[in-house]
Amino acid sequence: MSKSVLLVEDEPNIIEAISFLLERDGWTVRIHSDGTSAVEAVGRVAPDVLVLDVMLPGRSGFEILRDLRRDEALSHLPILMLTARGQTKDRELAKSYGVSHFMTKPFSNEEMVSTVRALYAGAQAG
Repeated sequence: MSKSVLLVEDEPNIIEAISFLLERDGWTVRIHSDGTSAVEAVGRVAPDVLVLDVMLPGRSGFEILRDLRRDEALSHLPILMLTARGQTKDRELAKSYGVSHFMTKPFSNEEMVSTVRALYAGAQAG
């Protein structure tokens, strides 16, 4: 059975890079680029891991994260947040909403793949 990632990101070059890395590692990658409907997309796709950008059209990744954690069915979904700004207050806000891991762009290819793998493994064990 294939492991799936939902990538909620609106920058085409980042979508392409992350999709390539994860597909090469054996993941099925689905893309969603709009913050407004991201929570519905997560419910519809039911990914094993969510990669969520902070800056999205319509709604911020923080708002999406907060809503996902309030939904009992999605409260344990492993969520990796990506941001171009790695400021402490952003990390603290993400942590307060229940993010699984926070990563600053640019990230290394190995960091992306190993983090997604670790989040998946942790969810399977938990």
